[in-house]
Amino acid sequence: MKKSLGAKPLALPSPVWVVGSYGTDGQPNIMVVAWGGICSTEPPCVAISLQKSRLTYTNIMECKAFTINIPSKQHLALTDYIGIVSGRNVDKFSATGLTPVRSGIVNAPYVQEFSLVLECKVLHTMELGLHTQFIGQIFDVKADEVVLGSNELPIAWQVSPLIASAPDRAYYALGEYLGQAYSAGATLVGKIE
Repeated sequence: MKKSLGAKPLALPSPVWVVGSYGTDGQPNIMVVAWGGICSTEPPCVAISLQKSRLTYTNIMECKAFTINIPSKQHLALTDYIGIVSGRNVDKFSATGLTPVRSGIVNAPYVQEFSLVLECKVLHTMELGLHTQFIGQIFDVKADEVVLGSNELPIAWQVSPLIASAPDRAYYALGEYLGQAYSAGATLVGKIE
């Protein structure tokens, strides 16, 4: 029997994304978000949800752009640090030694050392209680060649992204490869319909 846990944001897992933005003074900033995901194929979009108290919220509202930077598991300590300190008090790029790169497409910086980057412009915002959801249209994806497969697209195990678990406030890495989408269940088509 299942136990009711009440209405809580407990979908598992969550991505660990580092969001890049510029302040009104042009200062690059990064923060960690776990409330996010792909939300549209055409146009290609991601959604992130931020509290209004965050510096990144103010930056995105001003510049109407952000980047999603996917940290690999070797960046765990740096990523956690980015999530602990505020850009109001600390220049996170200087403190971590990470390199901000000015996007040539959107008005936001990305992290050079992270192997996968999505460059986004704000398409919509929606107020949702404590959070504001930003829908960002993806205008470009940048990837280090070492994480690309034969189809020239990123391979999850090559990127080795961090994932988050809100209930236990923990980070995890990807597990084992299990099979291809639209293939694993193909043997059941026509048998269980």
